[in-house]
Amino acid sequence: MKNLAEVVLVVDDMDRSIRFYRDGLGLEVFSPPQLPTKFLLVGDSRGGVPQQIVLVPRSAPTSGERVKVLHHIGLEVAPDDFEPERRRLQAAGFELRTGKHPFLPVEAFYLDDPDGNEIEIAAWRGPAL
Repeated sequence: MKNLAEVVLVVDDMDRSIRFYRDGLGLEVFSPPQLPTKFLLVGDSRGGVPQQIVLVPRSAPTSGERVKVLHHIGLEVAPDDFEPERRRLQAAGFELRTGKHPFLPVEAFYLDDPDGNEIEIAAWRGPAL
C-alpha cells in the first residue's frame, strides 16, 4: 500500500501562504523556524513518513529548470466535519466552489490558496472500499 507523503508547492509570499495553510486550513507547521522551507503536518501521525504540505519560497534554488504545474491538493475531513468546515471557511471570506468526483462517493468543495493552487476539501460518503 502507498500513502501520500507530501505535496511540495512553490509560493510567492511565504507569510501569506503560512497564514492560509496554518490559520485558514488549520495545518500545523512542524519544521524548525529558521528553515526557509516550511513543512506543514496534514492529518494525524501514523507512525511513518508524516503526510505533509511543503512550502518552498519561489526564490529558493530548485533542481533543474522544470515547469511546476499542480492541478489541486485534496484534503480529507471526516463526514461529520464537512459542513462545519465549509461554513467556517465561507465565514472566513474564502470563495468556495463545488464539484463532483467522476466515480467515487465523495462530497467536496474547492478554494484557492494565495498562489492560485486549488485546494479540495473532501469527505467520504460511501462504504469502505
